[in-house]
Amino acid sequence: MKTIIEPFRIKSVEPIKMNTAEQREVILKEAFNNLFLIKAKDVIIDLLTDSGTGAMSSRQWAGVMLGDESYAGSDSFIFFETTIKNLMGFKNVIPTHQGRAAERILFSTIAKDGDSIPSNNHFDTTRANILEVNANPIDFVCEEASDFNSDFPFKGNMNTDMLENFLRKADLSKVPIIMLTVTNNTGGGQPVSMENIKQVSKIAKKYNIPFYLDACRFAENAYFIKINEKGYMDTPIKEIVQEMFSYADGCTVSAKKDAIANIGGFLCTNDDSLAQKKKDLLILTEGFPTYGGLSGRDLEAVAYGLMEVLEEDYLKYRIESTKYLGEKLNSLNIPIINPTGGHAIYIDAKKFLPHIPVEHFPGQALACQMYIDGGIRTSEIGSLMFGGNDSNGNPFYSKNELVRLAIPRRTYTQSHIDYVVEVMGIIKDKSHKIKGLKIIYESRTLRHFTAKLERI
Repeated sequence: MKTIIEPFRIKSVEPIKMNTAEQREVILKEAFNNLFLIKAKDVIIDLLTDSGTGAMSSRQWAGVMLGDESYAGSDSFIFFETTIKNLMGFKNVIPTHQGRAAERILFSTIAKDGDSIPSNNHFDTTRANILEVNANPIDFVCEEASDFNSDFPFKGNMNTDMLENFLRKADLSKVPIIMLTVTNNTGGGQPVSMENIKQVSKIAKKYNIPFYLDACRFAENAYFIKINEKGYMDTPIKEIVQEMFSYADGCTVSAKKDAIANIGGFLCTNDDSLAQKKKDLLILTEGFPTYGGLSGRDLEAVAYGLMEVLEEDYLKYRIESTKYLGEKLNSLNIPIINPTGGHAIYIDAKKFLPHIPVEHFPGQALACQMYIDGGIRTSEIGSLMFGGNDSNGNPFYSKNELVRLAIPRRTYTQSHIDYVVEVMGIIKDKSHKIKGLKIIYESRTLRHFTAKLERI
């Protein structure tokens, strides 16, 4: 069949409050043109993030009722830990309240002032947690990633030549870890091939450096490997996932993505002594190591979500529904990153709004227009998020100016996506009239969350 249907039935619904473009203009102005500052009740279609915004299953909600809320050694933690060990194979599993907490604990225990941490692309919170310990996040994404219109299937790959050249010249005592983000969020939700994971692992072992996966969307990455990489078409998703993790020494995971939970995360490692250091910090900042800032019911929901995300019918629907939005935008000649990734569509705002210079944030300008015209909330992945000022006060800008349309899991239907397409068609016809923005307030770190902007 050509029609891809949702492989689930809807048992509970949440009302959407409809509002007008005139009302949304007022709301956006009061929020200083920052979509993070808009109340959720004033949003019609929320594509700000796929993190924690998915719909949990009946089995997950049943697990919520079964949650063991014992402070230490609860049955829910044992279920959580066993599920992760069976799937990912790591010796130590450390729960956290979400992914950025896992990142903070990791970098606080392994990195120091002046260290460098290479990756394909670090996302915003990962980068911020590295910078917080005065280390340097370095991106070595593959050359194919720069061509938004090529059909190369693994644009999330790390450039292994650049990685090896860097390590050959580096003081290895100042490279505590190599990371690989799967799928590559900053790079357009693009997957990483199994061959690339193997190559990075081989290089890490050559230089005796621990290799970690930032694995928030590990199952989506595994599905792309299955359909696009030679030798994996007949391999079950679970076996692909297990092979991916077998090449790593540890991982960080936000369970709000592919575990389809509303909160939660975890940190894994095969290093027992490092695990103890991480647990010591966990106790100080998150909670006892068998709950890590989560309730027993949350641990249950995450464990069931990790099982459900391996279902191939679900993953096929997930990837195809994202692809559907991408194909519709392509048909309107709206520039996006192709081929489409797993969790989101990325619009090339620099190309869509060529009259707005980077210093006036074309990505944020487009995101604001999408809210005004359709009540659609999205996220800028450009110079508002990744720009700033250097130590001398000179501004720097992102290489790309993107708008991410992140699709929550099991939350919206095809008609919702068709509505998004219709709004983008309206915006395209008047795109030349959209005005840029300037910052009137920004915080020291992660400024895009709280910045205030005004129209030029």
